[in-house]
Amino acid sequence: MKSSRRIAKVAKIDERVLVLGASSGIGRSIANLYAERGARVCVVGRRRDKVDEVAAECRSKGTQGPAKRILGVYADFAHVEDMVRLRTTLETEWQGVDTVIVAAGVSALQPLLAVAGLEASANGSKFTPSQATTKGIQNAVDVSAAATRGNYVGPLVAAVTFIPLLTSTSVSPSILLVSSLAAVIPAPTRTIYASTKVASLLLYQALSIEHPSVNFTMFMPSTVEGDFRASAVDAGPVREADPNKHGLKREDVARRCVEAVDTYEKTVFMPRVMRLGHLLYWLWPTFVEWRARKKYNFTA
Repeated sequence: MKSSRRIAKVAKIDERVLVLGASSGIGRSIANLYAERGARVCVVGRRRDKVDEVAAECRSKGTQGPAKRILGVYADFAHVEDMVRLRTTLETEWQGVDTVIVAAGVSALQPLLAVAGLEASANGSKFTPSQATTKGIQNAVDVSAAATRGNYVGPLVAAVTFIPLLTSTSVSPSILLVSSLAAVIPAPTRTIYASTKVASLLLYQALSIEHPSVNFTMFMPSTVEGDFRASAVDAGPVREADPNKHGLKREDVARRCVEAVDTYEKTVFMPRVMRLGHLLYWLWPTFVEWRARKKYNFTA
C-alpha cells in the first residue's frame, strides 16, 4: 500500500464519502470499505431494497455513532431532481462532502448490428436479413440512448451537481470515476457500452483540467466478477467466459479504488499490465484486435 498524502488532510474518520451506484458490484464493495475504516458513507442507488441492505451492512461495519454517519438514499444519478435532492441531504446532514465515487452505470453486450436485428455471417460480410428494418434501427437508437443515459448523462449530472459542493466544503476534494478498460481498448460486442463509457471518461479527463483544485481519478478495470450483465440495456446471448470464474475480484478492485483516491492517482489500469495493453493497441492494433475477438468468442 502506498503512503497516503490525502489522509494527512482528511482523516479517515472525518471523511464524507458519496458512493453513486453503491447498491451492487464495485460500488457496494467500495461503500463497505469506507465504512469499515470509519468514514461517513452515503449509499445511493435506484433500488430501495438494495440501498437499505447496503446501508445496513455499512452500519454494521462502521464506527458506532449517530445514524447520520451512514446515509441511504434512493435516487437515479441521471435524474437532475434526484441529484439536487441528494445534494441538499448532504448539505443538511454533513455540511458537505469530501469524496465522490461514480460507480453507477449500465452494460450493453451485443454487436451493434445485432441490436438492430441483423445476424452476421461468419466473416461479417453478409447479413440476415440483408438490411436493417426501421424497427431494428430504432431499437439500436433506443438502446444507445439508454446506455448514454446510464454511462454518460449520469456522470455528467453528478459532476455538475457535486463539483461546486466538493470545492466549497472539502480541504481535499476528490472524485473517482469507475470507467472500464473497454473505454480505451475496443472490443467486439461492446460497441455501445464502450463508446458511452469513453464519453464519460473523456468528460472527466477534461473536467480535471478545468477544475485543478479537485483530485480526479479515472479507474479502468478489465472484466470484474458479479452480475453487471444484469444491467444490460440490450438483449441476446453472452459470448464471453463467465466473469465470476475469470474476472477480477470486486473486493480487490474496491481496495485499489480507495488506494487510488488516497494517493491522488490520476489514471489507474487494473490489472496494471493493461496500461501497456492500451499502448500496444496503437503500436500493434491487429494483435490487440485478435486478442479481443478471442476473449469475446467473436468470429466475424
